Amino acid sequence: MILSLLDKKARLLSELRDEGIKDKDVLAAIAAIPREDFIPKALRSQAYENAALPINSGQTISQPFVVAFMTAVLGISKKHKVLEVGTGSGYQSVVLAKLCRRLFTIERHLPLLNGATEMFKKLNVFNVTTLFGNGMKGWPEQAPFDRIMVTAASEEIPELLLQQLKVGGIMVIPIGAQGKTQHIIRITRREDEFMEENLMPVKFVPLLPGIVHES
Repeated sequence: MILSLLDKKARLLSELRDEGIKDKDVLAAIAAIPREDFIPKALRSQAYENAALPINSGQTISQPFVVAFMTAVLGISKKHKVLEVGTGSGYQSVVLAKLCRRLFTIERHLPLLNGATEMFKKLNVFNVTTLFGNGMKGWPEQAPFDRIMVTAASEEIPELLLQQLKVGGIMVIPIGAQGKTQHIIRITRREDEFMEENLMPVKFVPLLPGIVHES
């Protein structure tokens, strides 16, 4: 039996629930967003597989479970101002934008950022502000942020990002070197103290400095 994309999406949502994603707002956001629009046309039939897929510039669109998990543990509300480091295809950005008041997202690959910006317009997502820049530096002009999500793995927690987090704010970031075990870490700021929680092993592309105009 050949399943339609709609059937595949329903199957994916059921799988996410079975894997422990209980946040109804996160599930509703994933249900509402056409993931197939964020990936190369040749991979469209795989859009609702629970797997990471390649996109342009040597990057990936994260596994839906990882997107849902990282979003859920970030604990976003409609009052929050959120920073995303690594716009990528824009899929995770739209998930975040549906849950927060305002999203600020940074991408170092200009072709990816341009593509994501077009998707935001296509999907009528208007609470996103983009920046072509070095995500490791964050966005100091817009700080502080209630929540920060980093969608690439850093060998160490970037100090500049920690300082842009509000007191009481939360950051979720994959930590670990390439080729070694990485883990999603949740960091909560308490005044000048930062509480760290190790949540789940993952595999992400590396968080890199600088910018890339073409790829």
